[in-house]
Amino acid sequence: MATRTDRQSPTLHASDSHDLIRVHGARVNNLKDVSVEIPKRRLTVFTGVSGSGKSSLVFSTIAAESQRMINETYSTFVQGFMPTLARPEVDVLEGLTTAITVDQQRMGADPRSTVGTATDANAMLRILFSRLGEPHIGPPGAYSFNTASVRASGGITVERGAAKTRTVKATFNRTGGMCTRCEGRGSVSDIDLTQLYDDSKSLAEGAFTIPGWKSDSQWTVQVYAQSGFVDPDKPIRAYTKKELQAFLYGEPVKVKVNGVNLTYEGLIPKIQKSFLSKDKEAMQPHIRAFVERAVTFTTCPECDGTRLSEGARSSKIGRVSIADACAMEIRNLAEWVRGLDEPSVAPLLTALQQTLDSFEEIGLGYLSLDRPAGTLSGGEAQRVKMIRHLGSSLTDITYVFDEPTIGLHPHDIQRMNNLLLRLRDKGNTVLVVEHKPETIAIADHIVDLGPGAGSEGGTVCFEGTVEGLRAGDTVTGRHFDDRATLKESVRKPTGALEIRGASAHNLRDVDVDIPLGVLTVVTGVAGSGKSSLVHGSVPAGENVVSVDQSPIKGSRRSNPATYTGLLDPIRKAFAKANGVKPALFSANSEGACPTCNGAGVIFTDLGMMAGTSTTCEDCEGKRFDSSVLEYHLGGRDISEVLAMSVAEAEEFFGAGEARTPAAHRILGHLADVGLGYLRLGQPLTTLSGGERQRLKLATHMTEKGGVYVLDEPTAGLHLADVRQLLGLLDRLVDSGKSVIVVEHHQAVMAHADWIIDLGPGAGHDGGRIVFEGTPADLVANRSTLTGEHLAAYVGA
Repeated sequence: MATRTDRQSPTLHASDSHDLIRVHGARVNNLKDVSVEIPKRRLTVFTGVSGSGKSSLVFSTIAAESQRMINETYSTFVQGFMPTLARPEVDVLEGLTTAITVDQQRMGADPRSTVGTATDANAMLRILFSRLGEPHIGPPGAYSFNTASVRASGGITVERGAAKTRTVKATFNRTGGMCTRCEGRGSVSDIDLTQLYDDSKSLAEGAFTIPGWKSDSQWTVQVYAQSGFVDPDKPIRAYTKKELQAFLYGEPVKVKVNGVNLTYEGLIPKIQKSFLSKDKEAMQPHIRAFVERAVTFTTCPECDGTRLSEGARSSKIGRVSIADACAMEIRNLAEWVRGLDEPSVAPLLTALQQTLDSFEEIGLGYLSLDRPAGTLSGGEAQRVKMIRHLGSSLTDITYVFDEPTIGLHPHDIQRMNNLLLRLRDKGNTVLVVEHKPETIAIADHIVDLGPGAGSEGGTVCFEGTVEGLRAGDTVTGRHFDDRATLKESVRKPTGALEIRGASAHNLRDVDVDIPLGVLTVVTGVAGSGKSSLVHGSVPAGENVVSVDQSPIKGSRRSNPATYTGLLDPIRKAFAKANGVKPALFSANSEGACPTCNGAGVIFTDLGMMAGTSTTCEDCEGKRFDSSVLEYHLGGRDISEVLAMSVAEAEEFFGAGEARTPAAHRILGHLADVGLGYLRLGQPLTTLSGGERQRLKLATHMTEKGGVYVLDEPTAGLHLADVRQLLGLLDRLVDSGKSVIVVEHHQAVMAHADWIIDLGPGAGHDGGRIVFEGTPADLVANRSTLTGEHLAAYVGA
């Protein structure tokens, strides 16, 4: 028998020479002709200050081109149904493999989306109950809260042969698991009428308290006043039953107002269409505040929040219904599934067991399958997306992660590191964008971008090993071993915010006094109840300003100037200086270039192929009509002002002819949060995650709140930027504010005046206060996981 000897051959096979991903001349966003060589089947970490170009290189260049080339392997017919991707601006990309991107994008906030539906665990559970549940109620759809029960009957026409047709009576019946009362949402909404109008006033007296509804000029209000259904001069509380019904619930009808035909409909459906059908996060802050005041959500009384019909809840395996199974912590559910012994569904039980065990392995065993997907933090969402890849048999894949340690306690970071190393050891290429030194330290290869952010970044400052980075003279290398020290003296509180009997989610009747007038850090392992305590129990009011991790919504027309409201005083200043209307200085209004409609580029749709965009020849990308650019303020036109960085604009609007105090104040806040390098007209879609969060913080700094609640403000921040953030927090406290921070970063813990530590574990094992006191006391006691890690961090 012939024997194979090629495996022992010392000569290198030609295919083994392709062990690098080569990038040459990358110019996406702020990248400046970047060229790098990334080793395959290794763990490569990309570092650099926020906005230095890490995501542009990893996601917008390498991962995007890999996805585009895979899409091109499909037929043009199939490509017509797929998103079209343009080729990244890069000269050469070689050695790419199939890329799987696991990013920080929050999961959709659809009320029907849960952890179970997002991970296929629910689908497997539904099949399991349809096979083993007693009494048997139907197929898997009968256990789905997204499937409604449908019944229909009637005549259908059947065509047979050339001209033979006959009508046949047919019935259709489908059993679904959706609760009919809440339609599978688990909660029902109610509108608080007192937030819509003042019933002691008439419409003519301005009874409406809805933002933007003015009685004198607003068309919507005039429709109600002149509809003929109600008396505009009578107080609303004096309406007859018929008038109130028409006012609140009237069907849409045409009415004539000042000679114009308009549609009248009741106030409740009008509010539902105008406000409640829109994404709350995309609303302006004052509109969002109104919706939060006006709409109350209560648990559905019919299904008790389970989303499921009575039939689905009645079918059980043993004593457990599918609603009970989804409400269990996943680690407990895994134990229950492990105890089922039914050969007829053995393959299904094995697959379900592997999925549930992956949750526990990745540190999410404290979640339940019925947890709404929209309530997961960015870090939790990213780890949930990792689950389907952990048991994969695929190798030679490129996995791309965006700060996988976000939202992780130092205790959990080691577990995440082990997962990254495990993916690498299976023969995969792992690319990680990361700021945490614990993860940078395990890298096989490091690419450090910088030296600064925005236009000051976009170049490779260092390539090599961790030891080389430490010894190198880059921003990351110099700050790699930075350690904050405990403060010698802490501030004295001026009062306390009392929380009594907090029981949201996993909190166990918590009583705690949060000191005011100081920097308070709330910490604990992921899932211990930090957000439930701070966001769910701190009383919301005009005095509380909350900056959470919800993403910024904005199109490519949105920029820092429009998002922060900075453009309003700038437009007014231009209009006043030139004696014209402010609308001329808006690229989304009268001042827009007519050729590109203010976009600055012309988009050409090429059908199934990737569309192209070219700079508008008429405005040369400036977005404004040429006549608008003839108006100047301080010697600059509006396009030149929008091309300025925040630092330049702060100086420009601070003195001289262009002095505009309102604009200067907003620019000062942007500079305070470390965004001095951003251009005013830079599209929001080009900002990194850390930049977006700091932009949101800057907008909230204009609000007159006494208590600031921040949720992991170090997310996406480079080691060098954390020091600047600490200075900002100090300035807020020293100006008389109270700052409450939910945070895992040890530098912020060490800098705190007071620490509240929750735990000791996650889920049912958490929800209790395990420590209250100063950072020095926490380090001295070392009685909690946080205390141990903080003591190791400060070298105590």
